[in-house]
Amino acid sequence: MTEPFRQNGEYPPPPAYPAPAPAPASLPAPHRSGRRARGPLALLAAVALAAAAVGGGTAYAFQTLTGDDSGSGGAKNVNGTSVSTGSKGTVAGVASAVSPSIVEINATTGSGKSTGSGVIVTSDGEIVTNNHVISGATEITVRTSDGKTYKAKTVGTDSKKDLALIKLEDASGLKAASLGDSDDVQVGQEVVAIGSPEGLTGTVTSGIISALDRDVTVSADPGRGQGGEGQQGPGDGWPFEFGGEQFNGDTGSSKTTYKALQTDASLNPGNSGGALIDMDGNIVGINSAMYSPSSAGSAGASGSGSGSVGLGFAIPINTVKGDLAKLRAGATG
Repeated sequence: MTEPFRQNGEYPPPPAYPAPAPAPASLPAPHRSGRRARGPLALLAAVALAAAAVGGGTAYAFQTLTGDDSGSGGAKNVNGTSVSTGSKGTVAGVASAVSPSIVEINATTGSGKSTGSGVIVTSDGEIVTNNHVISGATEITVRTSDGKTYKAKTVGTDSKKDLALIKLEDASGLKAASLGDSDDVQVGQEVVAIGSPEGLTGTVTSGIISALDRDVTVSADPGRGQGGEGQQGPGDGWPFEFGGEQFNGDTGSSKTTYKALQTDASLNPGNSGGALIDMDGNIVGINSAMYSPSSAGSAGASGSGSGSVGLGFAIPINTVKGDLAKLRAGATG
């Protein structure tokens, strides 16, 4: 190793190194004024609000598309008679939605023919109607709203409730009605009636619920239904009793009384078995009887005064739903 160079016999001092740079002054504490501190939080809040707005819009769109609007009495339908959102609460909307589920029934008996109405309750052709429409029939023909005709057979009858269930032959893809809840019906509520009065298929009338739990008495003798509504004079229909008086003829000695919905929607002979409908498209009653001034006390009365005067009666749909299992099992009587 080479010896370091000496100067005046001494080793030179080691080279001087630069002094370390002075420590920087302390950095100022972060500024925590309200404005700067809220900047990021405000941004996060804005994002959250935007997400909430989108979520709310999505929920609204879902409710609109599904009809699930419990806050405004939205439709509860699970079948094909839901009224579209834009037409909800209108007679036109109800008529458009429900008419395909209402049929005309023509029954042939040993004494002639009669016409009534019915409500499709399954897509393969189960139809609810009044017992007096088909009682005693040897042949039943049904015409749907699109003009197609089917043969039908009686499945079950209940004369004590004036109800019957018939089944179309070789039917499929029909539009079944949505059966509502008649316990929710209120006096003054708007309703629509659809049926085939005097054979005028698909006739639509409207009105309100005039009263609840009216005692309507009808014949419980299935044989009295032979000939149905078409065998009596113009303006007459199935005999019934109300308020201690008989209308549309003699109800006979075998009678039954049921609680009915009263409506001022126009009902005429041929409406029997058709639908009384709420404004969401749900069936709330099966039309069964109507009062005509000229029919009081006389089975054959007719004339210009006959026809509906706004006193009609319908069997509550909850009564119908409670009877369906029995009718499907083939009950008679």
